[in-house]
Amino acid sequence: MLDLLDMQKYFILSHLGEGDVAVDFTMGNGNDTLFLSRTVGERGRVYAFDIQEDALTSTRAHLVAEGAPENYTLIHDSHHNVEKYVREPIKAGMFNLGYLPRSGRRHVTTMCDTTLPAVKAALRLLAPDGILMVAVYPGHEEGTREGQMLTEFFSTLDRKRISVSCRRIVNSPTSPFLFIAENR
Repeated sequence: MLDLLDMQKYFILSHLGEGDVAVDFTMGNGNDTLFLSRTVGERGRVYAFDIQEDALTSTRAHLVAEGAPENYTLIHDSHHNVEKYVREPIKAGMFNLGYLPRSGRRHVTTMCDTTLPAVKAALRLLAPDGILMVAVYPGHEEGTREGQMLTEFFSTLDRKRISVSCRRIVNSPTSPFLFIAENR
């Protein structure tokens, strides 16, 4: 069976390289931030967002323990405010919607009200040949709403400007699924 996180990395590596700029829109425990940091290397830049102080603390410790290049900025703010912090075009963006894994606070989750503005901002920042990955977790009520909202939104985009595909397990409606948006 396909691993969602491995699939995200596979697609991102076809667009992102040494010296590029990337954004982890949902920092969590820092696994995606670490992947992006290593991929863009010393000359690149990574911005990572989370509203929970625990996520910043966990991510910072993870990056230091793993010897990540010091090319990252951890931001304690909502991902929908990305344009306040990131001014240059980005080659890759990653969203893993839902709640902070292993936090015990499943009630603190990404929300439609901020997810859609964040995705729109990410698309505005996306460089030519850039990629945006959005993992949706419909196993909870807000996750289901986010998935429906993003399906509707992505279906309205001009396919000549941006190509959006969706990878999902059709016979498992509560399994996580992935949107892949590639700038042309």
